[in-house]
Amino acid sequence: MLNNSYDPHFGVSPKDVNSKSEFTWSDAKKTADLTLCQSIGKHLSDIEIKLLQGSWEEKTYDEMALNYGYSAEYLNKDVGNKLWHKLSKTLGEKVTKKNFKAALSRAWEKQNDSSAVENLDVEKKLDIEKNLESRISPVVQLPFPESSVPPDSSFYIERNNIENLCYQTITKPGSLIRIKAPKLMGKTSLMNRIIAHATGENYQTVYLDLSSVERRILTNLDTFLRWLSIMASRQLKLENQLNDYWDAEILGSNDNCTVYFEEYLLTETENPIVLALDNVDKIFCYSEVIEDFFGMLRSWHEKAKVTPIWQNLRLVLAHSTEVYVPLDINQSLFNAGVPVELVEFDKQQVIKLASIHGLSWNEAIVKEMMKLIGGHPFLVRLAMYQVAAKNLKLEELLQSASTEAGIYSNHLRGYLQALQQSPNLAEAFNKVVNSSLPVELNSIGIYKLHSMGLVERQDNHVVPRCNLYREYFQRVLV
Repeated sequence: MLNNSYDPHFGVSPKDVNSKSEFTWSDAKKTADLTLCQSIGKHLSDIEIKLLQGSWEEKTYDEMALNYGYSAEYLNKDVGNKLWHKLSKTLGEKVTKKNFKAALSRAWEKQNDSSAVENLDVEKKLDIEKNLESRISPVVQLPFPESSVPPDSSFYIERNNIENLCYQTITKPGSLIRIKAPKLMGKTSLMNRIIAHATGENYQTVYLDLSSVERRILTNLDTFLRWLSIMASRQLKLENQLNDYWDAEILGSNDNCTVYFEEYLLTETENPIVLALDNVDKIFCYSEVIEDFFGMLRSWHEKAKVTPIWQNLRLVLAHSTEVYVPLDINQSLFNAGVPVELVEFDKQQVIKLASIHGLSWNEAIVKEMMKLIGGHPFLVRLAMYQVAAKNLKLEELLQSASTEAGIYSNHLRGYLQALQQSPNLAEAFNKVVNSSLPVELNSIGIYKLHSMGLVERQDNHVVPRCNLYREYFQRVLV
């Protein structure tokens, strides 16, 4: 029931309802967070709080950029414009950087109107409490964590300024971003955020998931580059003109694809083009394609340093880890561009995600969960979904996690099937999970197990990524 303690989701406590004190920054932040949460089901993000506080202190976007480490353009056009628009919608009046104090002050006074609260009996107070709780964690609206997180989702957890680095990089002429991490760590979600930001800058975008490409296409370089060119044309809403630019008799496949982009796609669009290639590791095993393809992309990136037309192409690649095949240093993409490596969530990020799910988990609860599954984004989100949806209690979930009846059974069986197809790899991982100390493996074994997301590297040694994997594979690997 309602008490006199402060709830960060809702702002003022009942004992403050009758207060008519001066409107402070703390009141403004609580009011903005409450109105957004009640209206659209989302709290203020960390960067929105920073921008709101900077605006409260009457700082310019340039001054905030210096203090917070973001670009002034990003704070103004991306964060600021969206925040003022959301507040305008929730408060029912036009809100800007100049007038937001007055708008929030009026909303704060309404929230503090005690005339209807003081005389409520206990039963009505309980009804209000239940209503507020339902607004914070509407179970029916919880998305099941089976794919990437949409760019505008409140369930997306920012990664210690990585997003801002990507936003700033993608606006630079001829830029290249390489996102790497094991599977289910959030590579596609980050790529979607970059694409959304680029779209907000009026860039043209092309997103291609290489994991969906048929094998017959990936085994022939010319076929693969034709596929790439056609798919780019379609997403840019341009006609397929391969026949006009593709000279198979004289030019090689890389040259033909380069000509198609340089003389057609890049000239037909006024704004920069972002070419985002997801799951690039799908082609690592196709020697017929990978070296020439990577060499071509590398050449495009190099051309941008001297040729204006190529400065309009920005590349974003996502893959599980570096390719373990011999590549000419001048053709490899892995020593070019800006590398972005995703790691697991830390404790504070897990606590924040729990709050978004409507779970009031303290540090002790989070520590207990992370002992089993670490900060792995997918494993953490699946646990929170099941508990928030009231399918399981956390204690039950943790107890059954590594069993066939646990919520991770499908996830674990998928790994088991992959290992069973590679007996040498299964044998190597068996050594890892049954050792209390880090295990030294050969380079290929480390590369493959890390690419799968099963191990963490410690110099030339590896350990299981989490105790969940150790417990399960100790039982099933023989």
